[in-house]
Amino acid sequence: GIVGGIMIEQIIDVTLAFGCLLFAASALLSKSQFTGIVFYISLGLFVTLAWARLGAIDVAIAEAAIGAGLTGAMLLAAWRILHKRSNSTDKPEE
Repeated sequence: GIVGGIMIEQIIDVTLAFGCLLFAASALLSKSQFTGIVFYISLGLFVTLAWARLGAIDVAIAEAAIGAGLTGAMLLAAWRILHKRSNSTDKPEE
């Protein structure tokens, strides 16, 4: 369909491209490690949608499983371990 002379598909493509750039910049420039990880996972999901939009379903599935899923889970696990470790060293000794 056409909306105001612009194809809906083009709107989706531009939104995906802008979202990928936005999430990538947000992940890199985030002050908080946890927020950066969340933006990284979101970037992986947007890249997955972009690959699916390009018709590369196999690459999209791999991106979702490895890029957003497995890598995101490993980053969150590492953050949790580091966060616990830093909190335990900040407590005063009794």
